[in-house]
Amino acid sequence: MSDSIRAFIAIELNKDIQDSLAKIQSQLRAARADVKWVKPENIHLTLKFIGNIEIDLVIKIKEILQEISKIFQNVPADLNELGAFPKIKNPRVIWVGMQTGKDKVIAILEELEKRLAEIGIAKEEKEFHPHVTLGRLRSPHNRSDLVAMLEKNIKIPPLNFTIDKIVLFKSALAPQGPIYEPQAEVSLKAS
Repeated sequence: MSDSIRAFIAIELNKDIQDSLAKIQSQLRAARADVKWVKPENIHLTLKFIGNIEIDLVIKIKEILQEISKIFQNVPADLNELGAFPKIKNPRVIWVGMQTGKDKVIAILEELEKRLAEIGIAKEEKEFHPHVTLGRLRSPHNRSDLVAMLEKNIKIPPLNFTIDKIVLFKSALAPQGPIYEPQAEVSLKAS
């Protein structure tokens, strides 16, 4: 048994939001582009990809998450913008971004980064853009059709939710796709 895990910290989305995002994926599939779509049950908002960590850090990370849960509670949020990294004309990652709650999510991450650095987990250098990944392009096959769909700006119904939980996940890579297993979770619900 390994004493390390591949880990990330994320905001878990409820099933209704995941189902709504799956409908958007379904619309985008019509382009027949070579995209590896995220399974609806795996759709989440990643705060921090950590990578491989020693298993004994899980307890320290859970303590950090508990400290953060005392600062941020019941954060209203929405998902409302379809986009792509690095840009729509040259998509590699297809995502849905947020407006409401964006500043709070960035503040949560900044607090998280500060506290994780204290236990030896390096800060992310890239600027953080809160988003939910829907899929990743594997090849240029039918990319132009996908770009045309993205440029039409598919209407996203209002996807409002409350950020009420942060989870530390273990990510195991498997042939059928990653398997996510919660290692620690904290509620952001006001007590």
